[in-house]
Amino acid sequence: MRIDILTLFPKMFEGFMNESIIKRAIENKLVEINLIDFREFSSLKHKEVDDTPYGGGAGMVLMCEPIVKAIESVKDEDSLVILTTPQGKTYKQSTAHELKKYKHLIIVCGHYEGYDERIRNFVDLELSIGDYVLTGGEIPAMVICDSVTRLIDGVIKRDSYIDDSFTDNLLDYPTYTKPADFRGLKVPEVLINGNHKLIEEYRKEEQRKRTEERRPDLLGDKDENDK
Repeated sequence: MRIDILTLFPKMFEGFMNESIIKRAIENKLVEINLIDFREFSSLKHKEVDDTPYGGGAGMVLMCEPIVKAIESVKDEDSLVILTTPQGKTYKQSTAHELKKYKHLIIVCGHYEGYDERIRNFVDLELSIGDYVLTGGEIPAMVICDSVTRLIDGVIKRDSYIDDSFTDNLLDYPTYTKPADFRGLKVPEVLINGNHKLIEEYRKEEQRKRTEERRPDLLGDKDENDK
């Protein structure tokens, strides 16, 4: 998979791309991540990419030309263009699974007060990572990249994500490691007895119980999907 990120602040991605699983995925050529500074596509003398909004109002608005030109410079027939915005569809694990199917993602990072509305004519999908506002779209872009990359074949073992939280709209089951008894806090006996059928049943029950306690709204989504 190829991911092109359009941003005003490419240096923000240095740590993200040079550590841990993302770094290994890039080195193993399982994913290609490119950073494109859309300021370079401004035709203005000082490379401005924002201006005051028509009709007045606070803040500066990102202009059409540099962003659209940047999109067009990398877009091909396999591309899905994503706009990061608080107004977008809420990002979920199911969205990550859908995005994994594409060969090429283009992610546009917003900034300042927002986008010129006409930019939306050049994108395919608008995404929000939550009901709050950030200073820019760089962190949402990292979230999308990370969640999609880990699902790509070969990046991590399938067993490591098959039962992740939000898979089938359930939270993950509780996990434990050594020692079996830490200050009187003991690992459930079912996990120690070696009966894999009972372990599987226990984990499924714990997933549902934990979801009911912490995120009952997810079970509502699951029921809707089952209809």
